[in-house]
Amino acid sequence: MKKSSRKKTRRERYDEKKKFAKTYPIDMACVNFMHNGNLGYLIRAAACFGAATVHVIGHVPSRGVLNPLSGGLYDYVKIKKYSTPSDFLDYARKEGIKLVSAELVNAAIPISSYNFTFDRHSCLVVGHEECGVPVEILKNSDKVYIPLPGVGYCLNTSQTANIMLYEATRQYDLSQNTI
Repeated sequence: MKKSSRKKTRRERYDEKKKFAKTYPIDMACVNFMHNGNLGYLIRAAACFGAATVHVIGHVPSRGVLNPLSGGLYDYVKIKKYSTPSDFLDYARKEGIKLVSAELVNAAIPISSYNFTFDRHSCLVVGHEECGVPVEILKNSDKVYIPLPGVGYCLNTSQTANIMLYEATRQYDLSQNTI
């Protein structure tokens, strides 16, 4: 059997899937990361889970840096940049966006016990690798954590984003009876 001499490019496969891909009323937000890979992975997760926008507080590397780190999905997710946490909070308040932050704080509840509500747009917030989620954002967020029964204390921030996106989209689909 002779193989086709032309395979579809990654971009062609993404464009084809985009025609029937789902999007959710869920965004992601982060504080500019120390490692560009984390933002690239966050963009990839957002695109894979159907989040249309990634909000970045602070520096955003160029498309040339982020596109390969995102698996070529940079162009499929809107990236909005904010100079400060206050700028992001002003935007979230103006748009009526509910914030859900992943952070290891006393007031946080296990993500498995958290009930996402979808009466308005939500934004899942993950923190900087060393500093976490800024206090002013935490004060205006529901707070969740991911239980870790093993020896490790915390996940990489982009891994945390994946789990949050999975759980939020799973609960959304259940709320819409689409699972």
